[in-house]
Amino acid sequence: MKYGIRIALVLTILALAAQTTSAHFKLLEPGSWLIEDNRGDPQKAGPCGGTNTDWGKPTYMVTKAVGGQKLHIKVQETVYHPGHYRVALAVNSPTELPADPQVTTKESDRGPQSVSAVIQSPPQIPILADGLFVHSTRPTGTMEPFETDIQLPNINCKKCTLQIVQFMAEHGFNNPGGYSYHHCADLQITADKSKPLDTGWPAER
Repeated sequence: MKYGIRIALVLTILALAAQTTSAHFKLLEPGSWLIEDNRGDPQKAGPCGGTNTDWGKPTYMVTKAVGGQKLHIKVQETVYHPGHYRVALAVNSPTELPADPQVTTKESDRGPQSVSAVIQSPPQIPILADGLFVHSTRPTGTMEPFETDIQLPNINCKKCTLQIVQFMAEHGFNNPGGYSYHHCADLQITADKSKPLDTGWPAER
């Protein structure tokens, strides 16, 4: 009986440890390019989700947007972890997306743990927004979605890739993904003809 109780206690501790070291989020708006489960998986691998063994199934969803206008971003953190979010845009290919944020770590008895990540301020192409939804307090009830509007560049692209990256503080190194989780959405952006085109972005191929 005592042995069974000990096993149950160990399993409970391991489950709690897993929850405190693995954040998860779902991309609610715009629609994700991959089919996500209730926790938002698969999302570890950069630049746009998947894992070493599951690259995910495409939704084939393309969101239409107007260049030079605001785009609504909405994410739901399904497993809490302190950190923040970053938004970037690739015009022609996900290979144009930036590397994950540079992370400062510290050593622990479980290996390197993330402490903080560089927040680009002001953001530079191809990053649209950085340091979004900074949070470090565990919610006592249901986690409400994070949402905001971000400014799109006034450009044309038939199939841009919008990337949402979640940096996780106090987190061990993931293989793949490091200290970040990743989601993407496909956008079809049509420039606002009443405004000048934004320069500096890659030419659409």
